[in-house]
Amino acid sequence: MKRSGAAIVIEALCRNSVQTVFGYPGGAVLPIYDELYKNANRINHVLCAHEQNAAHAADGFARVTGKPGVVIATSGPGATNLVTGIANAYLDSVPLVAITGNVAVPLLGRDSFQEVDIVGITQEIVKHNFAVSDVRELSGVLDAAFKIAVSGRPGPVLVDIPKSIQTDLCDDSEFFPQDLFFKPLPEVDLTDALAALNEAERPMIYAGGGVVASGASEELALLADRLSAPVAFSMMGLTALPRDHKRNLGMCGMHGSRSSARVQDECDLILALGVRFSDRATGNVARYRNGKKIIHVDIDNAEIGKNAAADIELCGDVKDVLKKLLAVLPVQPRPDWDEAVRNAKKLDSLPVEQALTPRTLLKTVASYCSDDTVIATDVGQHQMWTMQYFPFKLPRTLLTSGGLGTMGFGLGAAIGGCIANDRKRTVLFTGDGSFGMCLQELATAVSQNLPLLIVIFNNGVLGMVRQWQTMFYEKHYSQTTLKRKTDFPALAQAFGAEGKKITDLAGLHAALQNLAEDRPTVLDCQLDMDEFVLPMIPPGGSVKDLIITKEK
Repeated sequence: MKRSGAAIVIEALCRNSVQTVFGYPGGAVLPIYDELYKNANRINHVLCAHEQNAAHAADGFARVTGKPGVVIATSGPGATNLVTGIANAYLDSVPLVAITGNVAVPLLGRDSFQEVDIVGITQEIVKHNFAVSDVRELSGVLDAAFKIAVSGRPGPVLVDIPKSIQTDLCDDSEFFPQDLFFKPLPEVDLTDALAALNEAERPMIYAGGGVVASGASEELALLADRLSAPVAFSMMGLTALPRDHKRNLGMCGMHGSRSSARVQDECDLILALGVRFSDRATGNVARYRNGKKIIHVDIDNAEIGKNAAADIELCGDVKDVLKKLLAVLPVQPRPDWDEAVRNAKKLDSLPVEQALTPRTLLKTVASYCSDDTVIATDVGQHQMWTMQYFPFKLPRTLLTSGGLGTMGFGLGAAIGGCIANDRKRTVLFTGDGSFGMCLQELATAVSQNLPLLIVIFNNGVLGMVRQWQTMFYEKHYSQTTLKRKTDFPALAQAFGAEGKKITDLAGLHAALQNLAEDRPTVLDCQLDMDEFVLPMIPPGGSVKDLIITKEK
């Protein structure tokens, strides 16, 4: 039986266990959308308000499920609107399959209406992309896209399908197979790593997104206890252990905990698991490495030694490597190091606050959340406060833009994460600056009857930029005081959501006790514009430069 290219797309999605896609229709994908209409019982399509947010929704869906998120967009502006979302997924190693339409094959290269070379545009921000030129290769290409997205280090794959390919016909016997070659990971030699771990007196584990991606939380906890080693996290790895786990030091780096900064400086070995050693994590690399060995484990060999030289390199899946280590590592009590770490954790103690502050806001919202509540953030001060204070319990409950730092990521990601998590209550922490970039997606959340809780940290400024202007630019507040008159609660109500202005903790409690179950609620929380994210290691600095008070 002959089928159209568009029908082949649907069959490939179903074959790859896709039940939900995000997107926005347009002329160059009309055949695909016609097939989606015919197959609505097999695939749920979520219509978003903007293609960028559709990509972020697919991204959030993928982070919660661990499976590829799928986004569909038309040619030209539809495709280019996906670029930020694709780049965001690429830098955070999120499996994503982006399907774009393009003009008919005879019109390619003629500056036709809504024609762009989206394959060329996205070349540097995908694991792979495909420009389909023959309907007979379409089925194999789509299967390959899903396999590439999740193989090795996950990431986005783009498939560009001209409109004529979508309407061309072929049957199964005419399909061209796609020959994929995945270089096998080398067998990991643990000899040097075992020797270094046995010799270390003060080991620390630095865990990143690779731990979450590989599902290695259980192995991480076992290894930390086996080594008597504290665990500090990159932002992407923060949910790998429960916040209250005795080995958990919280996030490390520029805005990490004081305990993680102290322990990182005093340790003699860092076992780095699925991390990049980005500049925000290390600061001054020479000081960071001084007096310590580094064992770097990562599935992507290109990351090992890229930013911080490793003494011992282990290229492999984090879960597999940890299993092998656990099979041969003896229990290693380190009572003196345990005591030093306990003393370091005392540095994280904070005074009790009664007013509405970023910390009390997060603690209060957390008290109304379950362990499996998915938390999304945008980018800025609120993001760092969330990393510092929210008590995450389970892996895959944090959706945040780590590598690209995308303001506007949060609402789309929260929509995707909520749908992925059986449409349970999902929380978005955002700033008034970030929320202004994506608020049109409230229309999607309302249309989908999603019980989102959207908490706006409203300080009237672009807070993180203002903080830097205060600290490093002589308080030259250039274009960071917003002076907007937007009434967020009224705007929420205009979209069909609930909206409330919050000025104190009593009002916050009252609002959280009466949340709508069938639509989003926007809480516009009024905060001081001069609240800082502290502690802070200045750019290029080290733990000796740690800033812990505004006065310093």
